[in-house]
Amino acid sequence: MKPMTIGRLSSAAKVKVTTIRYYESIGLMGTPDRSASGQRLYGSVDVERLSFVRHARELGFSMDAIKDLIGLQTEPDQDCSAVDTIAQKQLAEVQKRLAQLEALERELKRMIENCRGGKVGGCQVMAAINDHSECETDKHERLKPL
Repeated sequence: MKPMTIGRLSSAAKVKVTTIRYYESIGLMGTPDRSASGQRLYGSVDVERLSFVRHARELGFSMDAIKDLIGLQTEPDQDCSAVDTIAQKQLAEVQKRLAQLEALERELKRMIENCRGGKVGGCQVMAAINDHSECETDKHERLKPL
């Protein structure tokens, strides 16, 4: 395969150029070869790596977990228990987030059901947002902003 520029790599892996540079700076990508003029040059291995990272990010894996997973790829014959542990940790995080979102859903439904319309000054939704004492989400760890 003919070496490609960062722009072509960006298109092939469906990742922005700035993202590629960032991944290089944090060690998720190897140091690219350079042309005689200093332009970065990439190959199919880089497309595969970026696609792997992009998909892992879509699944919610942290950068540290992705680095660990990439490191584990270097020894394909080893036991995959470390990979399973990383995936189980991510599943637990997803389940925690789902529980938080379900609590948020119940709280929003409660607020809306208590709304009787009228003016903003007497709005029950606004009152509920101002009054945290009855908030079901306070019983759980706070949600991170989306």
